[in-house]
Amino acid sequence: MIQLIFGEKGSGKTKKILEIANHAAEQAKGSVVFIDEDERYMFDLNLSVRFINATEYALAGPKMFYGFLCGIAASDHDLECIVIDSFVHVVQHDLGALKDMFDRLETFSNTHGIRLVLSLSCAPEQIPDFLTAYSD
Repeated sequence: MIQLIFGEKGSGKTKKILEIANHAAEQAKGSVVFIDEDERYMFDLNLSVRFINATEYALAGPKMFYGFLCGIAASDHDLECIVIDSFVHVVQHDLGALKDMFDRLETFSNTHGIRLVLSLSCAPEQIPDFLTAYSD
């Protein structure tokens, strides 16, 4: 399952995904991972949430990011949920050109039973059509 949280800057997206990550950690029997582009919100997370600063891994583009997610999943067989703040900044690619990546992410999520929650900083009318199925 892929869930998108989108809205313009200052609309409360980060607060919402922090709540989602913390709630998932309280309910999960396995692990929860939170990926961000900096460490600003690291201390707002439940201690059981694994925090990853994506900038430490020099991810450049959707293929590298997808491989990064696969590596996280391969090393943690109890992984239940991955939450990604500032998705476009982490992936470093234009959102409109990510249809193939979202197709792979959906297959990844369904195959491994991992819930993906991503925040996107854009107005609802700017969301590409291929993403409307994932919006909440």
